[in-house]
Amino acid sequence: MLDRTYLRENPQEVRDALEARGADVDLDDLLEIDERWRELKARGDELRHERNQVTQRIGELVADGKQDEKDEAISQSKELKAEIEDVEDEATELREELDERMLEVPQLPHESVPKGVDERHNVEDRRWGFENLRVDADEITPHYELGEDLDIIDEARGAKTTGSGFYFLKGDGARLEHALVQFMMDVHREQDYVDLFPPIPVSSESMRGTGQLPKFADDAYRLGGSNEEDYDDDDLWLCPTAEVPVTNMYSEEILLTDDLPLKHQAYTPNFRREAGEHGTETRGIVRVHQFNKVELVNFVEPEESHDRLEGLLSEAEEVLRRLELPYRILELCTGDLTFASAKTYDIEIWAPGDDMDDGPEEGGRWLEVSSASNFEDFQARRAGLRYRPERHESAEYLHTLNASGLALPRVMVAILEYYQNDDGTVTIPEPLRPYMDGQEVIEGHEKVGEAALGAGERE
Repeated sequence: MLDRTYLRENPQEVRDALEARGADVDLDDLLEIDERWRELKARGDELRHERNQVTQRIGELVADGKQDEKDEAISQSKELKAEIEDVEDEATELREELDERMLEVPQLPHESVPKGVDERHNVEDRRWGFENLRVDADEITPHYELGEDLDIIDEARGAKTTGSGFYFLKGDGARLEHALVQFMMDVHREQDYVDLFPPIPVSSESMRGTGQLPKFADDAYRLGGSNEEDYDDDDLWLCPTAEVPVTNMYSEEILLTDDLPLKHQAYTPNFRREAGEHGTETRGIVRVHQFNKVELVNFVEPEESHDRLEGLLSEAEEVLRRLELPYRILELCTGDLTFASAKTYDIEIWAPGDDMDDGPEEGGRWLEVSSASNFEDFQARRAGLRYRPERHESAEYLHTLNASGLALPRVMVAILEYYQNDDGTVTIPEPLRPYMDGQEVIEGHEKVGEAALGAGERE
């Protein structure tokens, strides 16, 4: 949430920043509401002061025995009380409207963010791992075909039990994902992250705190009945990202300078409807409704947040470097920033299995596996996250950052495609082998049921 004082004092700067984001916000209307609310607050203060004076005068008139003047003063006090109530009611309504409207105003981009309308204007910062590629993209089987051949990814049965966008991992597929989780968390422990395992359902208040509500309500899974009244009992959503519970863990608390920087990592399943998504990514596990992820969340002092963003990015990259998976870093332009972010880097992994129009020169396609973002004090204002620079000083809003470390399905896709062999097997990256009892190759499993039989073998 933006600081209303900053908005009030710098309207043109805010207007220019929101225009750079492509955000449709009626700032003039917001400022008018804010001005009217401040006028009512001032009028309320004046009326209360006036009523206090009348109340004091009533006491003096009683002491002096001036009955007529006392009755007149009492009548005046009642009129003032009624006017105060009217003013306060209107001020409360305006404050509620203002608070709701402010929740819909996105973060302002940091001055270093490149200007641009959409993802076409993102800036590639660097690439890693393309010097000696182990595969030729023209010879790679896409992960969804390979996963089916090896019987380690089962989309059909996932769709049968739950619906499209859900899938089973089987045998070595499931073991590979478990290995990735443990490997990632071990890497981040080396980077001084403290483990959390948070609640999976999260409240609407927590969703608002990190900026998922109200803007992204259509993308999230809400728990409850078939009508709005049923939601009142629980008011819970399935976790769309561990960013939500972990960031809100310290809501309405005051941390100390000695606590910062505070670095947490959390592995969770995540649930997203991906509302409005269409197009080519309907096969396989690139765009699904349930996926696992290790999330990195940082709480820092304001003056350190942009340096910490660079460090956070490097910490997420380390997973891919150790797995020797080629990737690139993009700096997002103003028009492609997420709602709450002041600055974001995307890590995109190279998946050689599908040759997309916008893929790299080597063929294949880019898959985002992490967004490392600095939210500055945007989430802190919404969630009430503060710290005290010194014990005798007033509390201030801290800065929050997060990054995926990493999103698992797309890392799985890259491994299955980049590490596949000519015989249809998959070499397990060396850092993952200790987590899979020393296994070096995924050779697949025998399929079960009549579906595994050839047409001539079925009755």
